[in-house]
Amino acid sequence: MKVLVAMSGGVDSSVAAAELIDQGHEVVGVTMRLWGGESDTGCCSVSDVDDARRVAQQLGIDHLVFNFSDDFNEHVVAPYVQAHVDGITPNPCIECNRHLKFDRLSERARDLGFDAVATGHHAQVSRGDDGVYRLTRGHDQLKDQSYVVYMLDQTELAFTMFPVGHMTKAQVRDRAVALGLRTATKPDSQDVCFISRTGGRETFLGNRIEFRKAAVVTSDGVAAGAVEALELVTIGQRRGLGLPGGGPKQFVVDVDTPNARVVIGNEDQLLRDGLAVN
Repeated sequence: MKVLVAMSGGVDSSVAAAELIDQGHEVVGVTMRLWGGESDTGCCSVSDVDDARRVAQQLGIDHLVFNFSDDFNEHVVAPYVQAHVDGITPNPCIECNRHLKFDRLSERARDLGFDAVATGHHAQVSRGDDGVYRLTRGHDQLKDQSYVVYMLDQTELAFTMFPVGHMTKAQVRDRAVALGLRTATKPDSQDVCFISRTGGRETFLGNRIEFRKAAVVTSDGVAAGAVEALELVTIGQRRGLGLPGGGPKQFVVDVDTPNARVVIGNEDQLLRDGLAVN
Protein backbone atom coordinates (compact mmCIF):
# COMPACT_ATOMS: atom_id res chain seq x y z
CA MET A 1 0.00 0.00 0.00
CA LYS A 2 1.01 3.59 -0.57
CA VAL A 3 0.70 5.29 2.83
CA LEU A 4 1.00 8.97 3.77
CA VAL A 5 2.27 9.27 7.35
CA ALA A 6 1.55 12.42 9.34
CA MET A 7 4.90 13.17 10.99
CA SER A 8 4.66 15.74 13.78
CA GLY A 9 8.33 15.65 14.67
CA GLY A 10 7.63 13.44 17.70
CA VAL A 11 8.73 9.92 18.53
CA ASP A 12 5.36 8.21 17.96
CA SER A 13 4.90 9.35 14.37
CA SER A 14 8.58 8.68 13.67
CA VAL A 15 8.23 5.06 14.75
CA ALA A 16 4.88 4.79 12.97
CA ALA A 17 6.68 5.53 9.70
CA ALA A 18 9.39 2.99 10.52
CA GLU A 19 6.84 0.29 11.33
CA LEU A 20 5.07 0.79 8.00
CA ILE A 21 8.36 0.58 6.11
CA ASP A 22 9.12 -2.72 7.86
CA GLN A 23 5.69 -3.99 6.82
CA GLY A 24 6.61 -3.38 3.19
CA HIS A 25 4.46 -0.35 2.47
CA GLU A 26 5.47 2.52 0.21
CA VAL A 27 5.74 5.31 2.76
CA VAL A 28 5.86 9.08 2.38
CA GLY A 29 6.04 11.42 5.37
CA VAL A 30 4.16 14.70 5.65
CA THR A 31 4.17 17.48 8.20
CA MET A 32 1.25 19.86 8.38
CA ARG A 33 2.15 23.49 8.90
CA LEU A 34 -0.75 24.59 11.04
CA TRP A 35 0.24 27.49 13.23
CA GLY A 36 2.04 30.55 11.91
CA GLY A 37 2.59 32.12 15.33
CA GLU A 38 5.19 31.39 17.97
CA SER A 39 5.25 27.99 19.66
CA ASP A 40 7.37 26.84 22.60
CA THR A 41 5.25 23.82 23.50
CA GLY A 42 7.12 21.14 21.56
CA CYS A 43 4.48 21.01 18.83
CA CYS A 44 3.80 22.84 15.55
CA SER A 45 7.11 24.72 15.67
CA VAL A 46 9.75 25.17 12.99
CA SER A 47 12.02 22.77 14.91
CA ASP A 48 9.31 20.10 14.80
CA VAL A 49 9.12 20.36 11.02
CA ASP A 50 12.90 20.02 10.92
CA ASP A 51 12.83 16.97 13.22
CA ALA A 52 10.24 15.30 10.99
CA ARG A 53 12.26 16.06 7.87
CA ARG A 54 15.46 14.68 9.39
CA VAL A 55 13.74 11.50 10.59
CA ALA A 56 12.35 11.00 7.09
CA GLN A 57 15.90 11.32 5.77
CA GLN A 58 17.11 8.75 8.30
CA LEU A 59 14.37 6.36 7.19
CA GLY A 60 15.04 7.00 3.51
CA ILE A 61 11.57 8.30 2.64
CA ASP A 62 10.29 11.44 0.98
CA HIS A 63 8.96 14.20 3.20
CA LEU A 64 6.31 16.75 2.28
CA VAL A 65 4.99 19.86 4.03
CA PHE A 66 1.35 20.90 3.61
CA ASN A 67 0.32 24.40 4.66
CA PHE A 68 -3.08 24.10 6.33
CA SER A 69 -2.73 27.23 8.48
CA ASP A 70 -5.87 28.91 7.12
CA ASP A 71 -7.93 25.78 7.80
CA PHE A 72 -6.38 25.52 11.27
CA ASN A 73 -7.31 29.08 12.13
CA GLU A 74 -10.87 28.63 10.85
CA HIS A 75 -11.65 25.24 12.37
CA VAL A 76 -9.48 25.18 15.51
CA VAL A 77 -8.24 28.58 16.68
CA ALA A 78 -11.35 30.68 16.03
CA PRO A 79 -13.73 28.14 17.67
CA TYR A 80 -11.30 27.86 20.60
CA VAL A 81 -11.54 31.60 21.21
CA GLN A 82 -15.33 31.66 20.77
CA ALA A 83 -15.76 28.77 23.20
CA HIS A 84 -14.12 30.82 25.95
CA VAL A 85 -16.43 33.72 25.16
CA ASP A 86 -19.35 31.30 25.57
CA GLY A 87 -18.07 30.01 28.92
CA ILE A 88 -16.97 26.63 27.57
CA THR A 89 -13.56 25.02 28.05
CA PRO A 90 -12.73 23.48 24.65
CA ASN A 91 -10.41 20.67 23.55
CA PRO A 92 -8.76 22.03 20.39
CA CYS A 93 -6.83 18.81 19.72
CA ILE A 94 -10.07 16.98 18.96
CA GLU A 95 -11.11 19.67 16.48
CA CYS A 96 -7.68 19.53 14.88
CA ASN A 97 -8.04 15.78 14.40
CA ARG A 98 -11.57 16.16 13.11
CA HIS A 99 -10.94 18.90 10.57
CA LEU A 100 -7.24 18.66 9.71
CA LYS A 101 -5.69 15.23 10.24
CA PHE A 102 -8.72 13.20 9.26
CA ASP A 103 -10.41 15.55 6.83
CA ARG A 104 -8.09 17.87 4.94
CA LEU A 105 -5.11 15.51 5.15
CA SER A 106 -7.12 12.47 4.06
CA GLU A 107 -8.65 14.49 1.24
CA ARG A 108 -5.21 15.56 0.02
CA ALA A 109 -3.89 12.00 0.37
CA ARG A 110 -6.69 10.62 -1.81
CA ASP A 111 -6.08 13.33 -4.40
CA LEU A 112 -2.41 12.28 -4.53
CA GLY A 113 -3.24 8.61 -4.97
CA PHE A 114 -2.45 7.28 -1.49
CA ASP A 115 -4.23 4.17 -0.20
CA ALA A 116 -4.20 5.24 3.45
CA VAL A 117 -3.04 7.83 5.95
CA ALA A 118 -1.27 6.92 9.18
CA THR A 119 -0.58 8.78 12.41
CA GLY A 120 1.27 8.09 15.64
CA HIS A 121 -1.87 7.97 17.80
CA HIS A 122 -2.04 5.26 20.45
CA ALA A 123 -5.29 3.76 19.17
CA GLN A 124 -6.24 0.73 17.10
CA VAL A 125 -8.61 -0.09 14.25
CA SER A 126 -10.05 -3.56 13.75
CA ARG A 127 -12.50 -4.98 11.24
CA GLY A 128 -14.99 -7.61 12.35
CA ASP A 129 -16.43 -10.52 10.39
CA ASP A 130 -19.41 -8.28 9.70
CA GLY A 131 -17.16 -5.91 7.77
CA VAL A 132 -17.60 -3.10 10.30
CA TYR A 133 -14.51 -1.12 11.33
CA ARG A 134 -14.14 -0.49 15.05
CA LEU A 135 -11.98 1.98 16.90
CA THR A 136 -10.44 0.48 20.04
CA ARG A 137 -8.06 1.65 22.72
CA GLY A 138 -4.31 1.67 22.29
CA HIS A 139 -2.39 -1.19 23.90
CA ASP A 140 -0.76 1.21 26.36
CA GLN A 141 -3.72 2.16 28.53
CA LEU A 142 -1.82 5.06 30.11
CA LYS A 143 -1.15 6.57 26.68
CA ASP A 144 -4.44 5.66 24.99
CA GLN A 145 -5.61 8.35 22.56
CA SER A 146 -8.69 6.70 21.10
CA TYR A 147 -10.85 9.38 22.73
CA VAL A 148 -9.34 12.13 20.55
CA VAL A 149 -10.18 10.25 17.32
CA TYR A 150 -13.63 9.10 18.41
CA MET A 151 -15.29 11.02 15.56
CA LEU A 152 -13.88 8.86 12.75
CA ASP A 153 -16.63 7.28 10.67
CA GLN A 154 -16.48 4.03 8.68
CA THR A 155 -14.97 5.66 5.59
CA GLU A 156 -12.27 7.37 7.64
CA LEU A 157 -11.49 4.28 9.74
CA ALA A 158 -11.08 2.23 6.57
CA PHE A 159 -8.56 4.78 5.28
CA THR A 160 -6.61 5.20 8.55
CA MET A 161 -3.73 3.27 10.13
CA PHE A 162 -2.32 3.56 13.66
CA PRO A 163 1.01 1.67 13.42
CA VAL A 164 2.05 2.12 17.08
CA GLY A 165 -1.36 1.40 18.58
CA HIS A 166 -0.29 -2.13 19.52
CA MET A 167 2.85 -0.90 21.32
CA THR A 168 3.56 0.57 24.73
CA LYS A 169 5.22 3.96 24.91
CA ALA A 170 8.35 2.30 26.26
CA GLN A 171 8.43 -0.01 23.24
CA VAL A 172 8.04 2.95 20.91
CA ARG A 173 11.00 4.72 22.49
CA ASP A 174 13.08 1.53 22.50
CA ARG A 175 12.36 1.10 18.80
CA ALA A 176 13.37 4.70 18.11
CA VAL A 177 16.61 4.22 20.05
CA ALA A 178 17.38 1.02 18.13
CA LEU A 179 16.89 2.90 14.86
CA GLY A 180 18.97 5.83 16.05
CA LEU A 181 16.16 8.30 15.41
CA ARG A 182 16.75 11.87 16.61
CA THR A 183 13.30 11.92 18.22
CA ALA A 184 13.95 8.89 20.44
CA THR A 185 14.25 10.89 23.66
CA LYS A 186 12.19 13.92 22.63
CA PRO A 187 9.62 14.76 25.34
CA ASP A 188 5.93 14.32 24.57
CA SER A 189 3.97 17.44 23.72
CA GLN A 190 1.32 18.04 26.37
CA ASP A 191 0.17 21.58 25.80
CA VAL A 192 -2.08 23.37 23.31
CA CYS A 193 0.31 23.95 20.42
CA PHE A 194 -0.70 27.55 19.70
CA ILE A 195 -0.63 28.67 23.35
CA SER A 196 2.91 29.61 24.37
CA ARG A 197 4.18 28.62 27.79
CA THR A 198 5.58 32.10 28.30
CA GLY A 199 2.41 34.04 27.50
CA GLY A 200 -0.16 31.41 28.33
CA ARG A 201 -3.87 31.32 27.68
CA GLU A 202 -4.44 34.75 29.23
CA THR A 203 -2.13 36.50 26.78
CA PHE A 204 -3.39 34.54 23.77
CA LEU A 205 -7.06 35.25 24.47
CA GLY A 206 -6.41 38.78 25.71
CA ASN A 207 -4.98 39.68 22.32
CA ARG A 208 -8.19 38.52 20.63
CA ILE A 209 -11.10 39.33 22.92
CA GLU A 210 -12.00 41.80 25.66
CA PHE A 211 -12.20 40.14 29.06
CA ARG A 212 -15.27 40.74 31.21
CA LYS A 213 -15.30 41.12 34.96
CA ALA A 214 -17.70 38.80 36.77
CA ALA A 215 -19.13 38.32 40.24
CA VAL A 216 -18.40 35.11 42.12
CA VAL A 217 -21.49 33.85 43.96
CA THR A 218 -22.52 30.76 45.87
CA SER A 219 -25.22 28.43 44.55
CA ASP A 220 -27.61 30.38 46.81
CA GLY A 221 -26.71 33.65 45.10
CA VAL A 222 -24.58 35.05 47.95
CA ALA A 223 -21.70 37.26 46.78
CA ALA A 224 -18.34 35.66 47.51
CA GLY A 225 -15.74 37.37 45.34
CA ALA A 226 -14.94 38.55 41.83
CA VAL A 227 -12.82 37.67 38.82
CA GLU A 228 -11.24 40.00 36.27
CA ALA A 229 -11.69 37.66 33.31
CA LEU A 230 -14.82 35.51 33.09
CA GLU A 231 -13.48 33.96 29.88
CA LEU A 232 -10.55 32.37 31.75
CA VAL A 233 -12.70 30.57 34.31
CA THR A 234 -13.48 26.86 33.93
CA ILE A 235 -15.68 24.45 35.84
CA GLY A 236 -13.73 22.69 38.57
CA GLN A 237 -11.37 25.63 39.11
CA ARG A 238 -10.38 26.49 42.69
CA ARG A 239 -7.80 29.25 42.49
CA GLY A 240 -7.96 32.82 41.25
CA LEU A 241 -11.54 33.43 42.37
CA GLY A 242 -10.88 36.20 44.88
CA LEU A 243 -12.12 34.07 47.78
CA PRO A 244 -10.92 34.57 51.37
CA GLY A 245 -8.70 31.80 52.70
CA GLY A 246 -9.34 29.46 55.59
CA GLY A 247 -12.79 28.22 54.64
CA PRO A 248 -13.91 24.93 53.08
CA LYS A 249 -12.74 24.19 49.56
CA GLN A 250 -14.90 25.84 46.92
CA PHE A 251 -14.97 25.02 43.22
CA VAL A 252 -16.47 26.60 40.14
CA VAL A 253 -19.66 24.64 39.42
CA ASP A 254 -21.08 26.90 36.70
CA VAL A 255 -19.93 29.68 34.38
CA ASP A 256 -22.99 31.87 33.78
CA THR A 257 -21.87 33.99 30.83
CA PRO A 258 -25.20 35.77 30.10
CA ASN A 259 -25.28 37.16 33.63
CA ALA A 260 -21.50 37.51 34.05
CA ARG A 261 -21.48 35.28 37.12
CA VAL A 262 -19.26 32.48 38.37
CA VAL A 263 -21.11 30.06 40.63
CA ILE A 264 -19.11 28.21 43.26
CA GLY A 265 -19.92 25.22 45.45
CA ASN A 266 -18.43 22.26 47.28
CA GLU A 267 -16.94 19.19 45.64
CA ASP A 268 -20.22 17.27 45.75
CA GLN A 269 -21.88 20.00 43.69
CA LEU A 270 -19.47 19.26 40.85
CA LEU A 271 -20.95 15.77 40.43
CA ARG A 272 -23.63 15.11 37.81
CA ASP A 273 -26.03 12.24 37.17
CA GLY A 274 -25.82 12.60 33.40
CA LEU A 275 -23.65 13.87 30.59
CA ALA A 276 -24.65 15.49 27.31
CA VAL A 277 -22.31 14.86 24.37
CA ASN A 278 -22.46 16.92 21.20
